[in-house]
Amino acid sequence: MQLNHAQRELTLKIVYYGPGLSGKTTNLRKLHARARPDVRGRLLSVDTHDDRTLFFDLLPVFFSTSTGFKVKVKLFTVPGQVIHNATRRVVLQGADAVVFIADSRRGAAQENNAYWRNLQENLREMELDPTQVPVVIQFNKRDLPDSLTDEELAEVQRRGSQPVVGSVAVRGEGVVETFHAVVQTAWRALEGRAQLSRNVGLSEEEFLGQIFRHIDLSGTALEGRYGPGAVPGGRESGRAP
Repeated sequence: MQLNHAQRELTLKIVYYGPGLSGKTTNLRKLHARARPDVRGRLLSVDTHDDRTLFFDLLPVFFSTSTGFKVKVKLFTVPGQVIHNATRRVVLQGADAVVFIADSRRGAAQENNAYWRNLQENLREMELDPTQVPVVIQFNKRDLPDSLTDEELAEVQRRGSQPVVGSVAVRGEGVVETFHAVVQTAWRALEGRAQLSRNVGLSEEEFLGQIFRHIDLSGTALEGRYGPGAVPGGRESGRAP
């Protein structure tokens, strides 16, 4: 988290992590498409012959709080191919929360586990405590044969402490729900460390409301939860200078 009291700016960083072609880029593209044009930045992507994303996609989402703080939520993906591990470490630097994108197919379990261990190792390399960085796990490709059942996903949730979301990212299913879970866990972790509600005047309700009232929630589990009206105590969102 970057907190600049002089310029009244707060910046959060969320990283989407996982094996190559697991759906990291698809998640960001779907989120970008659902965000209102006046609260989203340009989606930057670099495609190569050996991976869909060599460096990262960047999606800044920004708004102003009722106390006048400009808040920016930056979303990154990491390259999935093994040869790009050094780049993954760099992108992880300063992450406030991580979305781990796993392939739901049983045959992908070994690769999922390898990249999960890689995430823990790289967090430590970047001097981040894996037990303190919030992580949300998305099991993607739920429409493919041999994918885990709902009961098996529930068992994964019971065994671990991280929120688990099922998805079919190419259809946009579970994408917004995953984003909601990770920004909520990120805010709660930062509140515990930095007392944002007291120091910035930013409550969890306003933080989530300011983001999700500017995202198309139709057809998602969040539809109707965040209405188009103003958040109590909030202001209309606008592009940061």
